[in-house]
Amino acid sequence: MTKERLYLFDTTLRDGAQTAGIEFSLEDKISICGLLEELGVDYIEGGYPGANPVDTAFFDAKRTKRAKFTAFGMTKRAGRSAANDPGVQGLLNSQADSVCFVAKAWDHQVTTALEISLEDNLDNLRDSVVAAIAASKETLVDCEHFFDGFKANPDYALACVRTAIDAGARWVVLCDTNGGTMPSEVRDIVAQVLAVAPGDHLGIHAHDDTGQAVANTLAAVEAGVRQIQGTLNGIGERCGNANLITIIPTLVLKPFFADRFDTAISATNLTWLTQYSRAFDDRLNRAPLKQSPYVGASAFATKAGIHASALLKDFSSYEHVPPESVGNERSIMVSQQAGKSNLLTALARHGIALAKDDPRLEKLLTNVKERESRGYSYDGADASFAILARRVLGTLPSYFDVDTYRATVERRHNAQGEEITVTEAVVKIRVEGEVLMSVAEGNGPVNALDLALRKDLGKYSSRIEDLELVDFKVRILNGGTGAVTRVLVESRDGSGERWYTIGVSPNIIDASFEALYESITYKLLKTETP
Repeated sequence: MTKERLYLFDTTLRDGAQTAGIEFSLEDKISICGLLEELGVDYIEGGYPGANPVDTAFFDAKRTKRAKFTAFGMTKRAGRSAANDPGVQGLLNSQADSVCFVAKAWDHQVTTALEISLEDNLDNLRDSVVAAIAASKETLVDCEHFFDGFKANPDYALACVRTAIDAGARWVVLCDTNGGTMPSEVRDIVAQVLAVAPGDHLGIHAHDDTGQAVANTLAAVEAGVRQIQGTLNGIGERCGNANLITIIPTLVLKPFFADRFDTAISATNLTWLTQYSRAFDDRLNRAPLKQSPYVGASAFATKAGIHASALLKDFSSYEHVPPESVGNERSIMVSQQAGKSNLLTALARHGIALAKDDPRLEKLLTNVKERESRGYSYDGADASFAILARRVLGTLPSYFDVDTYRATVERRHNAQGEEITVTEAVVKIRVEGEVLMSVAEGNGPVNALDLALRKDLGKYSSRIEDLELVDFKVRILNGGTGAVTRVLVESRDGSGERWYTIGVSPNIIDASFEALYESITYKLLKTETP
């Protein structure tokens, strides 16, 4: 039987940006976009060019290689043409491959919120789609408040769908904007929409206000839609959006869907799903949810007793899928029953080949577990993992040793009598026995240490000239006077590659310096002559 294709549309960088407490910087967006490309989604919605400086800058360049780079925005305003609407033109002139227009499909919202006639709303929708297609943009229409609108006035909601399809839209997305629709309602309403639009032109965008966004999404797929919209780890406004990290393995691993549908997610990429999820949480500077389906630390955890006994005899007793299929681990009491296969895969990614029975593998696994118990997390710091692995295996070159470092912060008045804060760092290192000392001022102690550390590496200086610190995130892992601090540093070089290193210490400066040191070490490893 020929399988039908399901398309995955990620809106983490647009709808996910509505999450309380989350503000994406330009560098965050670039980094997360790369993560989504690795995962293998079909569309990446990056934001609303023209709405704010970050989104505008993000769409100044093409940010994807395979996925369709998608811009979001409003349909044209009533009373003017698409050619004379700055918002529409901002979308059409961006570097996006596709444009997603939001259009209200609830008659009450049209007359109350937009304060225009129902016919004007349809005209705005039609003209916007036509303009985008003329600009060679693949065009999507998000029918906002679709399910509430359908329940209030089904004829008008369907007219919105029909207008978008007739104008040439590739996808019309049915939005449960308020998140209050039940799965049975989604299934019934989608069946009626199929009378005016084919399923391979319909999408679903569900919010999680009743905790049913994933269920509503799967119900819509079962009923006939073929595009799925969601976010990484379910972030989004209010209670969040449909969680792609939960939806993807359900589609790929559960026969009910896997036997009928294909996605762009490869089996190899699926085995990295847990790492993608946790790496994303690291970018957000928050702790992963232990009870997350498939990828949570407790997803395959069993305490002592009858469950653990049965699990040891037959893993399927209490596991609906093998944990390694999504890159997670089986945890029975205090022992980790999996881990080596994941470790071998991670090592292979860095060009390190070990046999399963190599005793050094057990040593490395023990080392990783011990460090993770102290606060390290290598899911989002792959460069630090590469350094740790080579150190444990005895293959890490000795580039330089740090003798001492210090950072001072002084508040004083300058010559004009203005109060200023000056930060200075001093770093003393040894390169093949030669002592080198560097001093630098910076915007804070971490920046000053970074500049001083890279100022003079002796014979290695030329190999780090294009190294740049991109981002710096701090998270307090526990409270009190002995709080442990985790620092995640993002770096890049002239090749465009980005990497992440981690430091952990009760002292934020020590943790930061560890992450900086490993970033430079990883850069030197990259430039090592084979």
